[in-house]
Amino acid sequence: MSRFVFRALLALVSLGLLAAGPASAEVKMPPIEQKPFATHHIVLQISDPNPMKQTLVLNVAANLARYYGPDKVDLEIVAFGPGLRLLLDNNVNRKRVIEMAKNYGIKFDACHNTLMNFSKQLGYTPKLNPEAEVVPAGAARIVDLVQHGYILIKP
Repeated sequence: MSRFVFRALLALVSLGLLAAGPASAEVKMPPIEQKPFATHHIVLQISDPNPMKQTLVLNVAANLARYYGPDKVDLEIVAFGPGLRLLLDNNVNRKRVIEMAKNYGIKFDACHNTLMNFSKQLGYTPKLNPEAEVVPAGAARIVDLVQHGYILIKP
């Protein structure tokens, strides 16, 4: 192999590696910021595409916030796999997610791994609800929250 061909191949491989670098490395896990006066820390998982399950997880979160009071409960909803549909901007629950974040301080996490898989299937990256915070991996976020004392509920 000539030197020129070798250098050309090396340059192409280098450019390819830069362009195709790991997307999840760009997304950092947000710190776990607990509400200062919360006595209950709860993470709800949504990994199901069923609209009834999406409504159920939102109902459970709202019921917990009303029961304990928005200042006494720290709620985080993690969406991954098919459940990420809940946090897409065109989801029928868009307005409700925004209102729950503002009225109750509920946090919504969207799995970056799932978002990238959706992007591959659709040919474009779908727009997320403005209240969704992208985390590198939804399941890893749940593990981190549980390790920090959060109770996991899978409605």
